[in-house]
Amino acid sequence: MKFVDSLRVSAKAGRGGNGCMSFLREKFKPNGGPDGGNGGRGGSIIFEATTNIQTLADLEHLRIIKGVNGVHGKGRQKNGAAGTDTVIFVPCGTLFYDAETNLGLADLVEPGDRFFAAMGGRGGRGNKHFASSRRKAPRFCEKGDLGEEVELRLELHLIADIGLVGLPNVGKSSILAAISNAEPKIADYPFTTLSPNLGVLNTGFERIVIADIPGLIEGAHLNKGLGLEFLRHIERTRLLIHVLSLEHNDFNQHIADFEIIRHEMKSYDNQLKERPYIVVGNKIDVLDDTNEVIKALEKHFKKNNIKFYPISALTGEGVVDLVKQIIEFSKSNPRPHSEVRLFAVEEKIDNTLKRQKNKIEVIKLHGGGFQVIHRQLEKAAERYDLTQDENLGRFIILLRKYKVEQLLEAAGAQAGDTVTIGYSDFNFYPDYFPPDMDEDNQETDSNENTSE
Repeated sequence: MKFVDSLRVSAKAGRGGNGCMSFLREKFKPNGGPDGGNGGRGGSIIFEATTNIQTLADLEHLRIIKGVNGVHGKGRQKNGAAGTDTVIFVPCGTLFYDAETNLGLADLVEPGDRFFAAMGGRGGRGNKHFASSRRKAPRFCEKGDLGEEVELRLELHLIADIGLVGLPNVGKSSILAAISNAEPKIADYPFTTLSPNLGVLNTGFERIVIADIPGLIEGAHLNKGLGLEFLRHIERTRLLIHVLSLEHNDFNQHIADFEIIRHEMKSYDNQLKERPYIVVGNKIDVLDDTNEVIKALEKHFKKNNIKFYPISALTGEGVVDLVKQIIEFSKSNPRPHSEVRLFAVEEKIDNTLKRQKNKIEVIKLHGGGFQVIHRQLEKAAERYDLTQDENLGRFIILLRKYKVEQLLEAAGAQAGDTVTIGYSDFNFYPDYFPPDMDEDNQETDSNENTSE
């Protein structure tokens, strides 16, 4: 399967159903009063982590995710059904960012973790809802709110316990095949591995996930070679295994190769310098038993308090000792609890979309007219059916509460100028009052939320 660990998607939740304006008309109840039902809530867009998939490839065809709209209300007080939520499954370890601001939104680590990316729009209220002792026959209803719409950037950071790192063609894939159930592609040339491979080592008390990271080169933290494409996949590992190829039989070169990988990881994420690690010298099958380079490497790493394991992934020599070390480390360093995020990768992550309060802004458009920017007013303009006189009156009252007319006049608006709020356009007439609504008789709905 194609390995995809980064992509961008648009998520648009479902719109709420419209409320209904209806009056009960029966044989013996010719004036039965309002009975319009409410519209249903729009379906939300939800992402859920699962262990059943290991890549974001399944989402490549879902670049635009649309939610299900709520059902419109009907007469006889019949409320519309809510739109079904759309659940998109992603691999464990998927991080979500706002594509425009790069703000971290969520990090799904454990199976079942959920991120409500876009909330469905509220259903519009029918005229039955607005009936009261003062207003017995409301002749208006509301349209459903638009669902939230967000642009998301998804990044997969593999959930692996052990990470195999090293330069290209040092035998990482061979080691993965030798110590786990993985069957990676193996060949004698650089960059055989072009995407991370995962293997599982079953110890009897836990399943240890091991990741073979494609070969790194000097400058990988600057995105040279495969660079940043795969360095992110070692952020969550509990143990790093640095693999050296001993076939060159050059002590100084081996140390230099080791330092290159250490430098690249530190440069990418300074926290990685604190990550526990061991060093594996692979391909000892091409050397004789008395090789001085192996002895020199053992002495060097022992002096620096670093565990060194010379092995041959081809013949199996030394592999048992390596596996024992991995098991011993896993027992003494258990996987963090489910609600604990590994190595503070997610400290900057906020699990809810941040909705900042906004002030009213009036912009004079170059083509003529004015635009009013304010979230509450934009929602109201979308919710109210301005072809209904009573709704038009409610909207005008709301504008006057926010002193929009004064702001428009201060910006230079004249009677008859076009004003845009959200997706609605209307002409500016500051002295206009709808029929049956004058300045001395302005009422508002008790349920109208005008707070920001």
